[in-house]
Amino acid sequence: MPIYEYMCSHCKTKFEQMRPLSQSGQDAQCPKCHKPSPRKMSSFSAFTTSVSGVPTRVSGTSSGCSSCSSGNCSSCAS
Repeated sequence: MPIYEYMCSHCKTKFEQMRPLSQSGQDAQCPKCHKPSPRKMSSFSAFTTSVSGVPTRVSGTSSGCSSCSSGNCSSCAS
């Protein structure tokens, strides 16, 4: 089953939920306030390592710390 990302428009809680593909277009219940929450567009970054060992961003993916799951921007390779 795919994992989808949601953001509650009422309390602004961001959460993920594993749901069947048949429910991909339906709102999910917010775990904090229990209101229906729309699915948000997921973003990601992909990196590869050059021959010299330097990480580089794969073309066509997001960049910057806003899409990074790290708590420290120095670990990003963008």
